[in-house]
Amino acid sequence: MKAPAVILKAPLGALDFWGGKSLFNKAPFRILFFLLLLFVLKGGTFLSAQENPGPEPLSAKLALIGPGDELYFWWGHIGLVVENNISGEALFFDWGVFDFNQENFFVNFAMGWLYYYCAATPAWMNYHHLTYTNRDIILYTLDLSQDKIMEIIRFAENSIRPENRDYRYHHFRDNCATRIRDVIDMAVEGQFKAAFGEAPGRFTLREHVRRHTWQNLFIDWILNFWMGQGIDRPIRVWDEMFLPSEIILRVLDFQYLDSDGVLRPLVKDMESVNLSSGRPAVLEEPRTSWPALLLFSLGLSLVIFLSYRRFKEERAFKIFLGLTNSCLGLFFGIAGLMLFFMSFFTDHDYTFHNSNIFFVNPLFLAAIPLGIILGFSKSYKKRFISVKLLRILWLSVLLGGLLTMGMKLFPSYYQQNQASHALLLPLALGMVFVLTRLYRWKT
Repeated sequence: MKAPAVILKAPLGALDFWGGKSLFNKAPFRILFFLLLLFVLKGGTFLSAQENPGPEPLSAKLALIGPGDELYFWWGHIGLVVENNISGEALFFDWGVFDFNQENFFVNFAMGWLYYYCAATPAWMNYHHLTYTNRDIILYTLDLSQDKIMEIIRFAENSIRPENRDYRYHHFRDNCATRIRDVIDMAVEGQFKAAFGEAPGRFTLREHVRRHTWQNLFIDWILNFWMGQGIDRPIRVWDEMFLPSEIILRVLDFQYLDSDGVLRPLVKDMESVNLSSGRPAVLEEPRTSWPALLLFSLGLSLVIFLSYRRFKEERAFKIFLGLTNSCLGLFFGIAGLMLFFMSFFTDHDYTFHNSNIFFVNPLFLAAIPLGIILGFSKSYKKRFISVKLLRILWLSVLLGGLLTMGMKLFPSYYQQNQASHALLLPLALGMVFVLTRLYRWKT
C-alpha cells in the first residue's frame, strides 16, 4: 500500500511555488486534486476501452456446409451458430434434421409428406462430424447488436420446443435454407426481403438444381425428367435462397440500417473451419447436357440399324433386338411409372404438369414381355404380334415427343426437357424404322 503513496508524493511535491511552499499542503486542494486525478484516470481507462473493446458476450454466425456424398447432401446445408464468447460454448441450430426411423418415413417421403425438425447440438460435434465426412465448413459472423442476437436466440430456442420443432418440408419453399433466410430477415427487421423479395433471379429452380447434379449424368437426367413445368418459371432472388450457397452469396454484400440509422454490413467476419478435398465443384451455371445424350441416342440407333442391315435374317439379331427393347422398356417404364405416380397420386408438386408423360409413361413396361417374345419365341404369330405392338409403342413415343416439342412454342406450356427429347426421339425413330421393315418377317 505504500508504493502508490510514494508514486503520488513526487508529483505533489513537485508543484511547490511562491517561495517553496506547496499549495497542496492544504486539505481542500488535496481533495480537489484527487478528484481531478480520479477523473483523468477514469477517462483514460474509458478511452482505452473504446479503442480496444473486449469481445461482446454473444455472437451469431451462419454456418455454410458444403455438399456431401449422399444425394440429399449434394445441395449443401446451412445452420445458425450462437456462441457465448465468455464461456466459449457454442450451439448449432439446425432446421434440416430428419430421421429415417421416423414412423412411416419412407411412405411419407414417397407421398411428399416429409417432415423435418429443428434441433440444437454443440457446435463442436457438428464440426467434428462434418470434417470427418470431408465437407466444407465456413462460418460468417453477423454484425448484429446484442439485443438482436438475443432475439434470434429466443426464436431459435422456441423453434426446438417439442410443440414447434416439426414442419412440413418442401424442397424449394420450406427447407433448412429458407428457415435461415427468414431468421436473417427477422434480425434486420424485414430489410433482407425488401432488398431481394422482388429482384429477378439468375436462374430457374431447375437450373439451380442442375448446377449441383452435373457430375452424375444419370442422376442429372432422371431428376430433370421427373421435374415438371412449374420449376421452369422465372423466380426472384428470394426464391433462389432455397439453396444455402445463394443465401451466403446475398448476405456477403448486404447492408442494413441498424436501430441508430447507421448503415452496416451484415457480415463482418469469415472463418474457414474445414475445406473439403477432391469434391466436384458446384457450377456457376448449369451445363447443357442434351448434346451428349443426343450423340448417345444416335449412336445406339445406328448400332441397331447397322445390325439390322447386316444380320436381319439371323436368330442372333432377333435376340439382340428383343433384349434391347426389354431393357429400354424396363428403364423407361420404371421412370414413366414413377412420374405417373408422383404426378397424380402424391404431393410432389414440382413433378406436376410434366409433358414428359406424353411420351414416357407406364406403357413402356409393355416392351419388357414383347421384347422377350420377339427374341425368344418360336411362334411366328407371337413374334409378328410383338413386332406390331412394339412398332405402335415406339411410334407413340415419337409422336408424343414431337407433340411436346411443339408445345414449347406456347410459354404457358414451356418445359426445359430437351435432354429427354434428345435421348428418346432418335431412338424412337430408329426403332420405328427397323420394326416397320420386320413387319413381314418370315421364318
